[in-house]
Amino acid sequence: MQRENRNRNRNRNRNRSRTMTSSVSTSRRTALGLLSGLVLGAGFGTGSIPAQAQGASPARAQGSAPAGAGDPRSPRYRSSQEARAQALLDRAVAHLRQRGEAGAADFARQSDFVDRDLYVYALRTDGRFLASGGASAALAGENVLDVTDASGRKFFSDMIAQGRARGGGRIEYLWFDAVDGRDRPKQTLFRKVGEVIVAVGFYPPRATPVEAKAMLRRALAAMRRDEKAALGAFQAYPGPFIRDDLYVFVIDLASGRFLANGANPRLVGTDARTLRDANGKPIVTEAMETLARGRRGGRGEAAYSWRNPATGRIESKHTFFRTVDGKVVGVGYFTR
Repeated sequence: MQRENRNRNRNRNRNRSRTMTSSVSTSRRTALGLLSGLVLGAGFGTGSIPAQAQGASPARAQGSAPAGAGDPRSPRYRSSQEARAQALLDRAVAHLRQRGEAGAADFARQSDFVDRDLYVYALRTDGRFLASGGASAALAGENVLDVTDASGRKFFSDMIAQGRARGGGRIEYLWFDAVDGRDRPKQTLFRKVGEVIVAVGFYPPRATPVEAKAMLRRALAAMRRDEKAALGAFQAYPGPFIRDDLYVFVIDLASGRFLANGANPRLVGTDARTLRDANGKPIVTEAMETLARGRRGGRGEAAYSWRNPATGRIESKHTFFRTVDGKVVGVGYFTR
């Protein structure tokens, strides 16, 4: 019976999303179409989550030195999508504080609360869905306490519980992405304003192999122009060499030590050869041995499991690396 209920909810969510998507204008569909290391030091383990609910956390959380692939204290980046979602949520919260619960109706019809593929939605703490600027507008007026995602999670109920306990937070659930035509993990930031939970969700951006190779080419050019300046630039956030789940790392071939790591500067000076991926694979050692034997003309690729600095999850990673003046320079992308 529980499985039947979950399937029924899942199909209902899909049908609603498809129905709403078919009714939006061509311009709106175009906006929705915009949706969407080695990752060494991208972070380890599950990672800590900044207190986004209070709107005061830095884009990168820092902690003590990492101990290995399962360390939960490593940095976590705020992606460009998350930054946009937070800004939109802040505007929605300010609007509700000024207008009260009645202001939630504006989320369904004012462009101020839609940012391309992002939109605001709101529900009461008793479970009644109030309004949405996206496909979930089909839920308006319904009680959503028992609505589940594709995995059976009652995520609206969880949001309300967290909102009552902490005033806001972050939640991830599976939701139908009309652009991709499949269920995808969606992260949502939310706040409690009076008896209203206001939220903005986003699908975490993912870099492509082409984008990773392009950043690697730029990093190699920067190293050849001015190595010292390049090593500093690779760790500057915000900056051109840290974007969503992409960043640059540099290892000295002679010593095996990190010279730069865009996702985790604390690794600089540590021995990269001691690192293992989430499955215990000695990825750095294997890559350096291949380069030391002079194979593949000072270039290579590596696949392993590592923590995505944008999502905080252990995911599959594919990295491209090259050597320049006795240094290994690498950039990779995540594939889940």
